Amino acid sequence: MKDHEIINFGKYLFGLFFVLGNICLFGYLITKNSAFAIGGYMLLIFGTFINLLLVIGLLIYGIANQSKLNACLKAIGMLMINIPMAVLYAFIGLNLN
Repeated sequence: MKDHEIINFGKYLFGLFFVLGNICLFGYLITKNSAFAIGGYMLLIFGTFINLLLVIGLLIYGIANQSKLNACLKAIGMLMINIPMAVLYAFIGLNLN
């Protein structure tokens, strides 16, 4: 993999989980449909697990391929941006119920 492919991979995954979180939060805020809240909680659980696996995978790949370590760390940094947003959304969601 090239460096820009690794960084784009991190950007796409960040964007995917960010958009899914926004759909769940704002879908619940607008419609008050509990399916959005349940989906948001499931996203929190499974998204954490999936992102953790991806971070571990990128770290292993970066350590095995020292020339790609910097790109892997940049991709991991982008994935980590979702953590404070997920905490904020969880706080908002828990206070709405």
